[in-house]
Amino acid sequence: MKNKMIDLNNHLFAQLERLSDEDLQPEQIKDEINRTKAMVDVSDQIIKNAALGLEAQKFVAKHRPLPEGTGDSFLDALQLTSGGKKYD
Repeated sequence: MKNKMIDLNNHLFAQLERLSDEDLQPEQIKDEINRTKAMVDVSDQIIKNAALGLEAQKFVAKHRPLPEGTGDSFLDALQLTSGGKKYD
């Protein structure tokens, strides 16, 4: 599974669209509200996990000296701490 934050964003907007469906019956509305609450709970944890990972990368980038000849910018350091992924 290779989900990205944009996928989470798309799921949340899709759920918002389901909630705004004016043709839903009262029981369907309750079901969608329960689904929304569950999605929000899981989404919160995903976002917290991503924020923690970013803070860890920032910490390493700030406190780890860069190898000679690799550049000296924050993005260079971030690339080194993320397994070589490039950030634009």
